[in-house]
Amino acid sequence: MLLFPDALFLLFAALIADALIGDPDLLWRRWPHPVVLIGKLIGFLDVSLNKPVFSRGRRKLFGTLTLILLIVTGFIIGYAIDYGARLLPFGQVLTVAVAAVFLAQKSLYQHIAAVRGGLLNDGLAGGRKAVAMIVGRDPQTLDESGVSRASIESCAENFSDGVVAPVFWFAVLGLPGLIAYKAVNTADSMIGHKTEQYRAFGWAAARFDDLINLPASRLSGLLIALSAPLAGGSPNKAFRTIRQDAGKHRSPNAGWPEAAMAGALDIALAGPRSYPGYTVEDPFLNANGRKAATVQDISRALNLLKGSCVLLALFVLVLAAAIAAVNGTAVI
Repeated sequence: MLLFPDALFLLFAALIADALIGDPDLLWRRWPHPVVLIGKLIGFLDVSLNKPVFSRGRRKLFGTLTLILLIVTGFIIGYAIDYGARLLPFGQVLTVAVAAVFLAQKSLYQHIAAVRGGLLNDGLAGGRKAVAMIVGRDPQTLDESGVSRASIESCAENFSDGVVAPVFWFAVLGLPGLIAYKAVNTADSMIGHKTEQYRAFGWAAARFDDLINLPASRLSGLLIALSAPLAGGSPNKAFRTIRQDAGKHRSPNAGWPEAAMAGALDIALAGPRSYPGYTVEDPFLNANGRKAATVQDISRALNLLKGSCVLLALFVLVLAAAIAAVNGTAVI
């Protein structure tokens, strides 16, 4: 797909559309969001194939088959939409619209800004209520600094999973790759947990999600680090934190954007965290940074998010133009 610059120009248009429009509430009140439909399919397969009476080996097999079904289904749907768009007048508009639906720039910004607004307008209770919408940890254990850190960490990780990774897989495999990626990523968020219920059934989804997010997580760290001046930070500090601390994170991917964010803001992120029923004793990223995060740090993280999204869009546009020039094709 990278050999065809037209797809990258459409991807650039989808990034602009998502940044400006986001997810229209009026539309998704009338119709289920595609990710919701993916979730319903995963939920059905979970109930049908992940029964406690099944052996661990059987649940692991069924989980692997679930992953394959999701990937194949995503590719088929993406190919059907792409094929239909090529037959329609102005079908490129359909491609842009579908791609934009699976990007999360504006919605991510709005969710993080809601945490800032909750803290500013309703104090700790408002911040806890807003952050509970975007993180899995127990919000009642978080003070204002904990709420701020949790939202900043979510901003970094979801920039990678919700923006950069979909862009990457569209650039490589078009709409089929984008939709298949979202299916796998949704499966990881629903069944990729290290609990007794999902340790076997969700194993394949979790491991494959780690694999396909490797390129995007590295690119996300790069973009956040380059945007550091927008938050009053240093790119060198951000890159140094990535180099020193990204590998300390329990996730092979989340450590890259989170370490970049920690270095750019010069605050400590990750560290010990409480989830419903259990706690994790992870090391801090940028451990020498300030641990008392504030509402102002959320604003700085949002500046980094905006700058990183702009850099990503420019990267796609420049890459499309460069390939078009090399191939001698016209720019659409």
